Amino acid sequence: MKIVSLVGLGALLAAVSMSTAFAQTSRPYDPSAPLTRAQVKADLAEWRAAGYDPLDWIDYPDNAQRAGRIVAMRRAQQMGGGMSQ
Repeated sequence: MKIVSLVGLGALLAAVSMSTAFAQTSRPYDPSAPLTRAQVKADLAEWRAAGYDPLDWIDYPDNAQRAGRIVAMRRAQQMGGGMSQ
């Protein structure tokens, strides 16, 4: 009886671990998920390459909106869908 319960417990643990692994790999992209430090740094570098200057507080809204449009266009081009201006 003890061997049967150990085999059953082992099968249960295997099933749970497989379902957990599957759930982690099959999740759709979640834009509200927290970003890593590397992702934030890469995003800032992309915005700066598009002309955004975080220290330019005089032209802040226009500067950020312009860079945001450029970043969005570049990302759309990378994904294969062209975005018109």
